[in-house]
Amino acid sequence: MENIYAAMLLHKAGKEINEETITAVLTAAGVTVDPVQVKALVASLSEVNIDEALKAAPTMMAAAPVAAAGAAESKPAAAAPEDKKKKADEEKAKEEAALEGLGALFG
Repeated sequence: MENIYAAMLLHKAGKEINEETITAVLTAAGVTVDPVQVKALVASLSEVNIDEALKAAPTMMAAAPVAAAGAAESKPAAAAPEDKKKKADEEKAKEEAALEGLGALFG
């Protein structure tokens, strides 16, 4: 987890995220550095737009409870049209794709 915090700190500071800078941050914080984990993190982050991931994460997290609460309060409706179901499936696929990039951070 410390590796991810170091990467986020570097990103926030506008610094390049690479093995050397993450190692420097972790060493300065007094954390034992595992070079294999640092290398894996840097490789994972090379494919992720951190700004977009951060923008998407709170939206998806906030949307789930709101959607669940709305579904609990609503009355049962007639069968949904096929178009609405397709849109819902497409939206879910987009959310899952966005979360895949985040999942690599915690793997």
